[in-house]
Amino acid sequence: MKKFLVPIAIIAVVGIFIYTKAVGTYNQFVQKEEVINGQWAEVETQYQRRADLIPNLVNTVKGYADFEQETLTGVIEARSKATSVQIDPTNLTPEKLAEFQQAQDQLSGALSRLLVTVERYPDLKANQNFLELQAQLEGTENRISVARRNFNTSVQDYNSNLRTFPNNLFAGMYGFETKGYFEAAAGAENAPTVQF
Repeated sequence: MKKFLVPIAIIAVVGIFIYTKAVGTYNQFVQKEEVINGQWAEVETQYQRRADLIPNLVNTVKGYADFEQETLTGVIEARSKATSVQIDPTNLTPEKLAEFQQAQDQLSGALSRLLVTVERYPDLKANQNFLELQAQLEGTENRISVARRNFNTSVQDYNSNLRTFPNNLFAGMYGFETKGYFEAAAGAENAPTVQF
């Protein structure tokens, strides 16, 4: 009888260890995923802040009748497209994140063209409402950058944890998958051309 108790005790201890490791790993994945969801919500909040500022900026610029309508239309269309791309935080795949980022990059480009065009209008550049909106927009762009960096840091922590052994064994069992990162916009590696 004692011969059977020792192997059973060893099997029980090993079973308890594996069970404890599996539960602990699952809980760890859930906690890290919740951090990512919180960081994603912050990213969305900052992009929404930017989207909310744009109509005020466009309306201020519209007050100058001779301002290029094509530039304003481009900003409005880019804003519409950027706000229409929605991502469920439980589906932060690299493909979905790239689609979201592309729409946001188009909006950033349209805003850049708007601000460059404003340089030709000294009265608009001196308008207090425009200056305040421009400052808020610059602050929002900084907040977006910080939110994206924090999101990427959380994703890196999660993905690293997910891919390490033995966590990767449990991750597959539980259905946890790697998350996507924000990446630099296409062409960001090239310095802008400045002409005088």
